[in-house]
Amino acid sequence: MKARRRLIVPWLGPEDPFPPAHTALRHPNGLLAAGGTLAVSTLLDAYARGIFPWFNEDEPVMWWSPDPRMVLLPRELHVSRSLARRMRKGGFDVTLDTAFERVIHECAAPRATDVGTWISERMIRAYARLRAAGYAHSVEIWMDGELAGGLYGVAIGRAFFGESMFTRRTDASKIALVSLVRLLERWGFGLIDCQMRTDHLASLGAREVPRAEFLRVLRELVPDGVRPGSDWGQTGSDPMMASRRGQTPV
Repeated sequence: MKARRRLIVPWLGPEDPFPPAHTALRHPNGLLAAGGTLAVSTLLDAYARGIFPWFNEDEPVMWWSPDPRMVLLPRELHVSRSLARRMRKGGFDVTLDTAFERVIHECAAPRATDVGTWISERMIRAYARLRAAGYAHSVEIWMDGELAGGLYGVAIGRAFFGESMFTRRTDASKIALVSLVRLLERWGFGLIDCQMRTDHLASLGAREVPRAEFLRVLRELVPDGVRPGSDWGQTGSDPMMASRRGQTPV
């Protein structure tokens, strides 16, 4: 039997700082450290440094910063003709932060092509704490009164860090992402972190950039000292409310 290669990365105690992102391993791409906690302050510090947690339920917390990094700049959003036609047709509602726990549990649900999920109960509890603190947010798509798709992620400064999405109806997750991007562009956000490449995200305009470039942009968008979070569902300047009338924000 072939022996498993031993990976050597820093082990973090509860108060230990993250190592610099550029010290992450090349194989597996981006593995930076293990250990530490999923406390709100730790997660906010990680995202601000271009680091995110990703691990299986039976593993310790593992922290990643891959190179290259998949990002979507709001101005580079690509909406196919068929998707634009679907969105103009309406027949769906878009809401913010109204069903965060339902969205994250839907994202955690097993899918036909998966053998498991990395969104464990430990991760769900951690992001629920981020939601309570006003940093984690969800976009929900409703069709015929049912939750048809959505996504969730973390907003710090003028950067949004996408975590996962799900769909129960055709194009629902795409509608969620397009609605989010248009909203963030209006709010002056400069970047959506997609972490790793997928064909689905690439079809919507996301692209890979060198980690050094990603970190440079991140330093411009995320101010020193994280500002208080907010509840997007309570904002008075929500351009997405037009979609509740069967239209999409433009």
